[in-house]
Amino acid sequence: MNSTMESERTSASHAPVESRLEQDLASLLEDLAQIQQELLDVLTKKQDLMAHGDIRGMNQLQSREQSLCTALQRCQQRRTSMLDRAKHRGMPAANLGNLASSLNTGKRGELKKQVSQASTRMQLLQHQSLANWVLAQKALLHLSQMLEIIATGGRVQPTYGKEANANGRGALMDQEV
Repeated sequence: MNSTMESERTSASHAPVESRLEQDLASLLEDLAQIQQELLDVLTKKQDLMAHGDIRGMNQLQSREQSLCTALQRCQQRRTSMLDRAKHRGMPAANLGNLASSLNTGKRGELKKQVSQASTRMQLLQHQSLANWVLAQKALLHLSQMLEIIATGGRVQPTYGKEANANGRGALMDQEV
């Protein structure tokens, strides 16, 4: 009988903690969803601007992209703080999915779904960022090749030879070779 009363008291004392964690988690996931969607939109627009060579547009987009990255860092800090609080209370704190699953509230299913959606959006963000990086690398390679063509006058530099112009003369026309 005594252990039953003690477990009810423990459950009652965890109820406000779980309620607060649930509210904090719901708030974090809502903010995260909005930031992720905005960042995905920005990265998509950035890809279009890069493909069209719109430097001015990319420069204008840079401040918005940076502010969204800062907002993502704040979400990361909130996440870390929330998981630390949960761990301190003896709750599962490996990740937000585990925390959402451990909550004994009516919103547990919805929170788990939001965590899964946030994870999916993060994968899309990673994919879009990688696609933009590849596009930037291709542009850089193209510019490098263009500079080399301009610098060499379109002539291929010899790989072997003692003279700078080792292949400058045709062997069929010049008997010295």
